[in-house]
Amino acid sequence: MSRCLIVPPHILARIAAVGDPRAARAAERALALGSDIHVRREVRSARSGREAGGLGGTGLLPDALRERARRRTPATTATGAAAAPKRSVHDAGHGTALPGRLVRGEGQSAVVDESANEAYDGLGHTFALYADVFGRDSLDGAGLPLVASVHYDREFDNAFWDGEQMVFGDGDGVYFNSFTDSVDVIGHELTHGFTQFTAGLTYVGQSGALNESVSDVFGSLVKQRVLDQTAQEADWLIGDALFTDKVSGSALRSMKAPGTAYDDAHLGKDPQPATMADYQEMPHDEQHDNGGVHINSGIPNHAFYLAATAIGGRAWEAAGQVWFDVLTRGGLPKDADFATFAGATLTAARSRFGEASAELDAVTAAWRAVGVSPGPAPERARVRG
Repeated sequence: MSRCLIVPPHILARIAAVGDPRAARAAERALALGSDIHVRREVRSARSGREAGGLGGTGLLPDALRERARRRTPATTATGAAAAPKRSVHDAGHGTALPGRLVRGEGQSAVVDESANEAYDGLGHTFALYADVFGRDSLDGAGLPLVASVHYDREFDNAFWDGEQMVFGDGDGVYFNSFTDSVDVIGHELTHGFTQFTAGLTYVGQSGALNESVSDVFGSLVKQRVLDQTAQEADWLIGDALFTDKVSGSALRSMKAPGTAYDDAHLGKDPQPATMADYQEMPHDEQHDNGGVHINSGIPNHAFYLAATAIGGRAWEAAGQVWFDVLTRGGLPKDADFATFAGATLTAARSRFGEASAELDAVTAAWRAVGVSPGPAPERARVRG
């Protein structure tokens, strides 16, 4: 798996080339740090997967966890108690050694540091979505502690999940604000951990774009639930609080209208396609974002938006449940392409809501609208006892 940072490399490269000198230096450093982050993430992802009892990247869940998700009952621990988050927020002190100095632990009162409080709250909101809505006890389904570090490096233009914890930069102050300002960014990056412990989607090409899209989907659901919004009321923007007033744009990405999130002299124009007609074939290397994983994710993002708004109501109650089922039911290949994933969503919608359901019709129509023909659903993996 490559580095899963919220700001894609094409934006940083553009700023490094034509941006304000201070921001350009920050972007260059963020790009350089990305290679080290990638290696560290690979090691920590593999280790955390093994520590989770072999669930990482297999898509397999114990029967009790799957049944709880099916019933949409709140998560509980092995002792039957209600699941609760175990959060710790640390201050990296503008260095890169992690996690840094502990500044707020679980249950402790708010501190003076606004970034620490925003991170603490964002971890809690994300935990609550997975636990209360989907019956999952943290990212791994087994109560994984949620660790975050704020004030990473100096003027760091990114946030990321490194395989074990969340990391937030303060932004360059020219084009980017603090990366704890957007709760959907926190939900997005933590969801890379959820994907790590479930389907383990390979971070390249279409499976990589799906990995990014899943994070956008659940990051958006975190924000919508915090704001108590229906699918129709939501803005469907990812990172709407990240840009400073100097940027001509509303967010990093738009699930409602991919390709329209920003059009700025220094950041460039949002390159995301909304349908397969504009799919971008790119080399599968780091220089080209592993085949455009942050770009082509606009297509499955748009499919989710169309399905959720067609169903109506709160997006986490139906469309979100279908996507959750696909990630956790087992059998989804790590290298799943859009067609395979689409087929899996149809199977999940049919299984949960029925053959003649409005939910299945909405999911089917959504994939048709973005030009993806659903393939055969992957065979469900056998659950290990």
